[in-house]
Amino acid sequence: MSKQFKRTLITSALPYANGPVHIGHLAGVYVPADIYARYLRLKGEEVLLIGGSDEHGIPITIKARNEGVTPQDIVDRYHTLIKKSFEEFGITFDIYSRTTSDIHKETASNFFRTLYDKDEFSEQESEQYYDEEAGQFLADRYITGTCPHCGNEKAYGDQCEQCGTSLSPSDLINPKSTLSGSKPVMRKTKHWYLPLDRHEAWLRQWILEDHKEWKTNVYGQCKSWLDLGLQPRAVSRDLDWGVPVPVEGADGKVLYVWFDAPIGYISNTKELLPDNWEKWWKDEETKLVHFIGKDNIVFHCIVFPAMLKAEGSFILPENVPANEFLNLENDKISTSRNWAVWLHEYLEEFPGKQDILRYVLTANAPETKDNDFTWKDFQARNNNELVAVLGNFVNRALVLTQKYFDNKVPASGELTEYDRETIAEAGKVKAVVEYNLESYHFREAQKEAMNLARLGNKYLADSEPWKIAKTDMERTATILNIALQITANLAIVFEPFLPFSSAKIKTFINTENLGWNDLGKFNLLPEGHTLGESALLFEKIEDEVIEKQIQKLLDTKKANEASEHKANPIKEVIQFDIFEKLDIRVGRVLECEKVPKTDKLLRFLLDDGLKKRTILSGIAAHYPNPQELIGKQVCFIANLEPRKMRGLLSEGMILSAENADGSLSLVAPTKEVLPGSQVV
Repeated sequence: MSKQFKRTLITSALPYANGPVHIGHLAGVYVPADIYARYLRLKGEEVLLIGGSDEHGIPITIKARNEGVTPQDIVDRYHTLIKKSFEEFGITFDIYSRTTSDIHKETASNFFRTLYDKDEFSEQESEQYYDEEAGQFLADRYITGTCPHCGNEKAYGDQCEQCGTSLSPSDLINPKSTLSGSKPVMRKTKHWYLPLDRHEAWLRQWILEDHKEWKTNVYGQCKSWLDLGLQPRAVSRDLDWGVPVPVEGADGKVLYVWFDAPIGYISNTKELLPDNWEKWWKDEETKLVHFIGKDNIVFHCIVFPAMLKAEGSFILPENVPANEFLNLENDKISTSRNWAVWLHEYLEEFPGKQDILRYVLTANAPETKDNDFTWKDFQARNNNELVAVLGNFVNRALVLTQKYFDNKVPASGELTEYDRETIAEAGKVKAVVEYNLESYHFREAQKEAMNLARLGNKYLADSEPWKIAKTDMERTATILNIALQITANLAIVFEPFLPFSSAKIKTFINTENLGWNDLGKFNLLPEGHTLGESALLFEKIEDEVIEKQIQKLLDTKKANEASEHKANPIKEVIQFDIFEKLDIRVGRVLECEKVPKTDKLLRFLLDDGLKKRTILSGIAAHYPNPQELIGKQVCFIANLEPRKMRGLLSEGMILSAENADGSLSLVAPTKEVLPGSQVV
């Protein structure tokens, strides 16, 4: 029998405050965390959803340095943007704070000091790269060099982003500091380490034996770490941005961000509930659940529990339902490459459509493996499911009631066998959705909620009240009463998933007091109850809207390719007198047409200043409307030996420049010159 708890504390991974939130973050962490919190609140349970921005660490200092501002400027900007985006999207944090707050610095310092005083750390001296010009130790990301695996000359000290290999700074060939450009030297430095090897035995029992119910991807990753053997992990680093290490002799050292950040869950709870935060963190009757992405599994399942256990007074997480990654249009989401759908941009470009994105991200949730978001699927799910199933059913039930019963709930008469079957089937939804939500299968839970709308559509289609109304109004009343009760049930079951739409349905049926315990009941709307004013719940998304988003991504990809483009190597050196033999001139295009029965060739007739000359060029694919070139000036090689092609004599070569994407552009002077002018 599973353990019963009095309350649930939900944490969601702290987004890094060096950029906006994107759909990968939402699908992996924040939408499922919000669904779970809304569900528990709807049941009347005591629950907290804790969030906040992670504002320390190297990427923030790098971004600040690149922009010529302070790290505080960076985190202030993105914390504000992230918090506002979450609020507009309907993520119901009880608090959304930050790790630069005074209460967090105090909490993190005290936590470290408690472990330090209990002798839970080991001190180790090691050699690390030091920039003598900048006068500081270098974090991994402040060191670049040549990757020993693929030869990429811009690999970082922790990873080569070209081949994806994890690295150590000492692995790099020809390392250099990104601060000064100089070659760093090795210098000794002292740090404090959390000896995870001391905790391995109880972690193995706690995870592998006591929590076999954890998701297979989480359990499997934890087992891999434990089977490899845990090693001490540094909890401090040499940096001037972060929470200072609170012991003597630690000048210039801060708490490592992985140690500092999860303590943010505690400090944010203290900020929210200064007088009774401890019951949420130190009472065994509190259920602690961490929502995270797969890249955070080791920190939340092994490292943070070891920290809590070492401190001695905190509860440990009951579950860590981590998700895998969401890709975008079959490519990995990347902040640095701007390959993402950003939440704040979505909210601007799709006003009032928060629930569509919530629905699609839940339907494609990467719960057990990486999944993919595409704009075509976004459109299809909206048009074929939200509009055609859920919206269609609610609209039909309300419009028919308005038409036949003056917008009042009609009385239910004698039930047919089909009525009873439909009611019984609808009554099963609560248990199935509950099971899936409580086992963190949000995708399946939402699917079951949508099946209730499918059931409603089938019931109306089979019962045909618009036909029966011609001869049997009492039977019509019963059909529509059942349809309206299903509508009320839909308002309940979709509230965790589609909160904005659920609120609209409640307005349509003119009722507010519907809790989770009402789900499955068919007396939610009494006879004679006046319904509210209805409207379309969802609207179709047209092709041009989606094409605009796809084009936006294509433009991003093109810009990335351009920024990463490397020109072809320079050809072998030639003598100047060889170059001098080339006679490059400017001609004016008098005629230009495609050569018949060829795909590639264009025939140019040029005024070369002395005569008219014909030149054939294989650029037809790049100029589908060759007549547009008539009157233009182009550069050509005038003294190339004539060559017969397709029965035509070509007297020279027209010069073109090839772009990174393979497209060609004719080379021409920037201002008008006389035909025959030489390029010198």
